[in-house]
Amino acid sequence: MNGTYAKPVLALIAAVIIVGSIVLLESRKTDSGAVSSGNQDVAVLASNERIVGKENKFERAKEISTPDGFINIDGVTVSELVGKKIILVDFWTYSCINCQRTLPYLNAWHEKYEDDGLVIFGVHTPEFEFEQDFANVQRAVQKYGIKYPVILDNDYSTWRSYKNQYWPRKYLIDIDGFIIYDHIGEGGYEETEQKIVELLNERSQVLGEAPVAFDERVAEGVNAVDFSQVKSPEMYLGSKRLEYLANLPSPGCPGRDCEFVAPSNIAKNRFALGGKWRIEEEKAVLVSEQGSIFLRFSASKVNLVAGATGHARAEVYLDGERVDAASGHDVEDGGVTFSTEDLYNLIDLEGKYGEHVLEIRFLDGNVSAFAFTFG
Repeated sequence: MNGTYAKPVLALIAAVIIVGSIVLLESRKTDSGAVSSGNQDVAVLASNERIVGKENKFERAKEISTPDGFINIDGVTVSELVGKKIILVDFWTYSCINCQRTLPYLNAWHEKYEDDGLVIFGVHTPEFEFEQDFANVQRAVQKYGIKYPVILDNDYSTWRSYKNQYWPRKYLIDIDGFIIYDHIGEGGYEETEQKIVELLNERSQVLGEAPVAFDERVAEGVNAVDFSQVKSPEMYLGSKRLEYLANLPSPGCPGRDCEFVAPSNIAKNRFALGGKWRIEEEKAVLVSEQGSIFLRFSASKVNLVAGATGHARAEVYLDGERVDAASGHDVEDGGVTFSTEDLYNLIDLEGKYGEHVLEIRFLDGNVSAFAFTFG
């Protein structure tokens, strides 16, 4: 080939190479217009296959709906964290003893795995009206040392979007935004933590980060309960769920002031009122200057959700004797002072389970009693 034909041929070859390169580059553009490598194409394909596989097995995570306030954070959404973090949504309310007993585990998981990509949302959905108050929830968050975000769900909108019915309940959301796991009530802590680590490792693989190891550190402040030995159910004192009251004076008494006379003997898992009380929808309110609540229970611990206008003193008796060694952590020298609405621990037999009679002898009126819980 002489020089006359060489330049046009070389020019044609160069043009073909340029056009081919442009076509190849165009074919590798992502949806955003950025150029991707062949490895990225493979990653996108694998991601699509992974998500399609989950679509048939799991529900998509639900968004935080009409939040009524945030604690430990200015604001947060589920959608902004999908693709970046693993999310644990915990429905709780602060006067719930079952919720309180799960908090040490949640605090431990936050401490151990936050840097590995775990975000915990404590969705506070109130059981009682007083739990809607931001200051009350904020005080509880400080009391229990909660560092992860807490969101107030006073209107139950997020609760309903998750179709939840329980305190507490935990939902785990994976890197792709699917609800992979949920747990109702207390327990299952090791299983839940194993699932957290599993999802964190999926996240690490997707994002090209280092794998996450199971952290063997044990949660602090755990309140162990042998539920097989707790023979008393939760008991409510308001008319909405008034099931275990032993001495209702008349069918028309709820909603008005009534005089209650406690019977000499109370059956197991029943409570009785003494004095003048008004039974409202959520609570029983002591309207006389003094009064009592008697309870026959079978457990090791007794808690009362209660509060008072200002401060109200009471003496605590177990089987007819003013408590001493059996007193709960809110009792001092056989007495307790009720103030802010909260859960008060009245009896703690330190793991000795059995049947006993409790009397709470109120020395001041204007006390509201909501529920008994046991441990």
